[in-house]
Amino acid sequence: MDLNVIKQRLDSLNKQSTNSGGGNKNLFWKPSVGKQLIRVVPSKYNKANPFTEMMFYYGIGSKRVMASPANWGEKDPIMEFAKQLRNTNDKENWRLAKKLDAKVRTFAPIIVRGQEDEGVKLWQFGKEVYQEFLNMAADEEIGDYTDIVGGRDIKLTTVGPEVTGTPYNKTSIGPSLKITPLSTEEDVVNTLLNDQADPMKVFKPLSYDEMKEALQEWLAPEGGEEEDSITSEPAVAFDKPETTSSNYSLDTTASNVKKTKAAQFDDMFEE
Repeated sequence: MDLNVIKQRLDSLNKQSTNSGGGNKNLFWKPSVGKQLIRVVPSKYNKANPFTEMMFYYGIGSKRVMASPANWGEKDPIMEFAKQLRNTNDKENWRLAKKLDAKVRTFAPIIVRGQEDEGVKLWQFGKEVYQEFLNMAADEEIGDYTDIVGGRDIKLTTVGPEVTGTPYNKTSIGPSLKITPLSTEEDVVNTLLNDQADPMKVFKPLSYDEMKEALQEWLAPEGGEEEDSITSEPAVAFDKPETTSSNYSLDTTASNVKKTKAAQFDDMFEE
């Protein structure tokens, strides 16, 4: 692990703070309530940084989770649409754009102590746990906890909803005081270093049209209001963005030519 790369990423996250689909389930691991011990394994795909950041959309259209095509350097219609909303001076558009923002999830290759025979798993977590990992790496007294010889295991403590007061568990992490090898067996180390899943290949991007269709479904779901005509109104105004059914209208030029919502939606992308 390149500690300079890790420190740079930590600085970037700190600046963000001040400035205020699919996958194989067998590959993924999540901590259970209580205490557990894991080890972050050096990434086969990025020697400098074991953490992979990816952007996802949740609850847009009929698809439960969608990986943003931007993860692979491809155009993302939802991201483009949110950007257009922010280009207006309408606060309701800004509120809707915020709801459409992709959520960043971070993946780390790990083994669970006592379950090493199950091989390397992918643990996905949010910004708070990620920041803790980066803080530990930036701490000179801890250093590279992924080192296969002089690294450290990571202690996890997870509490349930009865403690968090939310429907979700909460996990805190900390370094083990003892320095230990990844494994004392060379063949086991080689297996752990080479038999890993790449998050960028586990998830697959949807096509531009599929993403656009999911967005349109979220904005005007079937069974909602009828596909009626909309006359000329201020550009990109959204009604009731708090709900999943949003009637939006676009300036259809001075001729007052009537267009359906679907046609106006397509016009935005043509622009």
